[in-house]
Amino acid sequence: MSASPSALASEERSDDGSKALGAESLAPQHTRIMGRGSYFLAWFGGCVSIGTFAMGSSVVGTLNLLQATLAIAIGCFVIGIALAINGAAGYKYGIPFMVQARSAFGFTGTRLPGLVRAVPAVVWYGFQSWIGAGALNMVSATLFGFDNLIFYFITFQFLQIGLSVMGFQGIKWLENIGSAFILASLMYMFYATVQRYGDELSASLLTMEGSWGMPFWGATMLFLGIYSTMMLNVSDYSREHKKGTAQSLLTTIYAMSILPCTLFMGLIGYMVSEATGTADPIQVFANAVDNTPLLMTTLLFIAFAQVTTIVLNNVVPPTYVLMDVFKIKFSVATVIVGLLAFATFPWKLVQPGSAAGLQLFVQTYSAFLGPIFAILVVDYYVIRRRTLDIEKLYDANGPYQGVNLAAFIATAIGIVAALSFSAISWYASLIPAGVSYYLLMKYWAPCQRFSQ
Repeated sequence: MSASPSALASEERSDDGSKALGAESLAPQHTRIMGRGSYFLAWFGGCVSIGTFAMGSSVVGTLNLLQATLAIAIGCFVIGIALAINGAAGYKYGIPFMVQARSAFGFTGTRLPGLVRAVPAVVWYGFQSWIGAGALNMVSATLFGFDNLIFYFITFQFLQIGLSVMGFQGIKWLENIGSAFILASLMYMFYATVQRYGDELSASLLTMEGSWGMPFWGATMLFLGIYSTMMLNVSDYSREHKKGTAQSLLTTIYAMSILPCTLFMGLIGYMVSEATGTADPIQVFANAVDNTPLLMTTLLFIAFAQVTTIVLNNVVPPTYVLMDVFKIKFSVATVIVGLLAFATFPWKLVQPGSAAGLQLFVQTYSAFLGPIFAILVVDYYVIRRRTLDIEKLYDANGPYQGVNLAAFIATAIGIVAALSFSAISWYASLIPAGVSYYLLMKYWAPCQRFSQ
């Protein structure tokens, strides 16, 4: 029998009853530190993805400016709904993703959703750290003449490890303070883009017919896909939000916190690509040597955005997986995750010859995201009817021990559907995975103990 949830929960509090730095555990969360404002700012600061620039560039020639704007907005709205739906269990019971997944996949079976979320997080941790260090190095070389990328990479990585060890207390203040800089930087970059490339921007951005068909809906998934990993482990964050917020308001918080950064970055990428023919706005800004303030702002934004994104998105998921599998403390797990990021050899991932392999890696793990999301949602809302037996979720010898074959079979079915309709893979996988999981749980005898 595992330790009771109440016994585990006692470890998360300091002597005065508040939540201590780095005192995270897998136990049900009792001490919640984020109100609506700080929770909004945490998502605002933590969901800045440099890849959004490229997503905006990719729809040039397919969508006009209005269609691109609506595609981003719809994608963010769907993200908000998905986060609120799958984060409901974590918000209600204070449990993390790895515990939430036990009722659907089993104690041993949670290794699958855990790996699907953790491995990409560690890879992106290393990759984004290298990008951020490169931006800092360019600032240093430009302003001070000191050019040493390895030095900045190692320093940048250990800075992030130090911030990560502080847990959600550190994440809260980093994201809340950083949001102001991120918003100001994006507004300036958007203004500078219009000013600098206004003459090159063709009237066709508004007058071209574009498409309201499959390319449009495929574009909504491009922007949605950036956050599809976080849709799985949203309970890791919702358990930190103070109770008292209705699900409709939570949807609004998620959607509206993600929308500004996604909209600014997507449209900057869209306009820069249309004006210059270059798909990488960062490269365009880096070459803007006649505008040093724009260059410095862009580079500092890149570096800072990597920190806020990594600490929230790419540290917490693999940390909780290590805590679950190896029964180690949060602080130890975060250090291990940071060191593992070195082992991804990010300097290799940025090589031109590595682009195809990185793209294949993204496509491969993305095929798992929609099916697992659908299974978690069906399990909580349909099978459990939003009622979980917390004691059983922490009992390794209880009804959820082992592997739930229904979840694995449904995941496989969803993956096939996702790969069959790659342009809208996340959408396409939801119904096949969700329906097959429900039918297997209801009518297949080997899965009956998991329906308890």
